[in-house]
Amino acid sequence: MSSGPETAAQHTVPQRIDRIKAVPVRHPGRWIGVVVIAVIVALIGQSVATNENFRWDIVWLYLRDVKIIQGVGWTLLLTVASMVLAIVLAILLAFMRQSDNPIFRWVSWFWVWFFRGTPVYTQLIFWGLFAVLYPKIAIGIPWGPELFSFNTQDYITGFLAALLGLGLNESAYLAEIFRAGLKSVDKGQIEAAEALGIRKAKVMWRIVLPQAMRIIVPPTGNETIGMLKTTSLVLAVPFTLELTFASNALANKTYLPIPFLLIAAFWYLLITSILMVGQHYIERYYGKGVDNLSPAPLRAPEQNV
Repeated sequence: MSSGPETAAQHTVPQRIDRIKAVPVRHPGRWIGVVVIAVIVALIGQSVATNENFRWDIVWLYLRDVKIIQGVGWTLLLTVASMVLAIVLAILLAFMRQSDNPIFRWVSWFWVWFFRGTPVYTQLIFWGLFAVLYPKIAIGIPWGPELFSFNTQDYITGFLAALLGLGLNESAYLAEIFRAGLKSVDKGQIEAAEALGIRKAKVMWRIVLPQAMRIIVPPTGNETIGMLKTTSLVLAVPFTLELTFASNALANKTYLPIPFLLIAAFWYLLITSILMVGQHYIERYYGKGVDNLSPAPLRAPEQNV
């Protein structure tokens, strides 16, 4: 057997440990992809900038034309009004779909089935022809005197017809989004809140909706952006003040369709970008503590007096 000092020397741990020289993983495919994309972007940019058929002089000249700006305003107004109408109806339809009353459930189901199953363009044409189908609406006693009546042509204007066509169609899609958001909240929370004696309205407002909004906001934001672009179909009513019709009217006067298509695309992209920024902040607000976009607010512990 070896002596004690020799055994200790054999098991002595070296004082200096060499560091591992790690070689980073190379990704040549990434750099090749970057070069290919850069070349394609440069070619497209050079083509767009030098192609005289785009007529950039006409684009800059009419970009802030009065008719174009008015079209932007009417497009925004129609988008906001249609979404407000759709949201109000969608909330009502979502609650009806979850009601214990079978009549409410079937009415909500039929509404969603009908308006999602028919094209929005067809619905817009119908509302544009509503005054032809019903020139006069009267309210009175059946087979008796007439109490109230009005001519539909005096009230169903192009804007109102477009609003009804877009809003009613959109309500069917939002109703399913809201229903999915409400169903995402565990029923145990509702039952626990009701067991504590909290009113149903307060349970819905303070417990269910704050959690459901995290599911509701993203698709609703997408539907709002889609509504902005769907307003270009209201020519079917016809409603002739929105952006697409205004740009097409100027294009027909100048016989230059491409510059005015670029003008309309610019304004749609600008408004859509603003809506996307707003959607981002709303999502971050309702995703606190869940989506890791921002931390949940901390409350100081209450002190007993």
